[in-house]
Amino acid sequence: MSAVTAPLPPSASTPSSVARAFRIYSAEARYEFLKTLRQPAFVIPTLTFPLLFYVMFGLVFGGRQSFASTTVSTYMMATYGVFGVIGASLFGFAVGVSTERGFGWLDVKRASPMPPMAYLFAKAFMAMVFSLILVAALYALGTAFGGVRLPLIGALQLAGVLIAGSIPFCALGLALGCLAPANSAPAIVNAIFLPMSFCSGLWIPLPLLPKVLQQAAPFLPPYHFAQLALKCTGAQNIGGAAQHVAALAGFTIAFLLLARRGFNRDDV
Repeated sequence: MSAVTAPLPPSASTPSSVARAFRIYSAEARYEFLKTLRQPAFVIPTLTFPLLFYVMFGLVFGGRQSFASTTVSTYMMATYGVFGVIGASLFGFAVGVSTERGFGWLDVKRASPMPPMAYLFAKAFMAMVFSLILVAALYALGTAFGGVRLPLIGALQLAGVLIAGSIPFCALGLALGCLAPANSAPAIVNAIFLPMSFCSGLWIPLPLLPKVLQQAAPFLPPYHFAQLALKCTGAQNIGGAAQHVAALAGFTIAFLLLARRGFNRDDV
């Protein structure tokens, strides 16, 4: 009669599930970032357009003039930071996911043993890294040429808000990527992104827009994002922080549900 042997305890060299997950997530994020860096059609517009608009409208035409309890350069540094973060999030997710769906690469990812959340984490990480680069560049321009003087705590709060605020728009980009055909995704994103940004007061301060747009702005997610960013700069903003956070959370849930619907449609 053979003896029953107890299973050996895992050796100390066996990586834990947490360590394995960390390696998978970090590798996916690294390769996603490197892949994006090799796409100048994404990198150049994402980083340069908000900076150029800020130079033209926030520094050249406005500069150090007082506006909304601060200066024009400080006010528009926040709003163009929001504009740039939204652009990086929307195009990174919507165009990337849609293109990979069209090429069948997303089906390969889903069939692999890779955790599904690693794919989404990598794209969100990429959007946040580009957002951080953009925020740093805007702050450098504003400080050097626009007389922007934020206390350290205000600058850190603004950077945190802008990076965290990318999450709802990553969710929107994911929904568009799961629903839009690959060849029309960039046009669809622009058709949503540009009017939504203008009507939310990201290009021109909201108090200078027509009354009808001021009344419609609270129904748009960039408006709430911009109000949180403006609060960090000391600029006059509308509403409380909790109100805007709750609105962005609601938009995020709605976009994720829409993305799930589009994702499940591919299984049919």
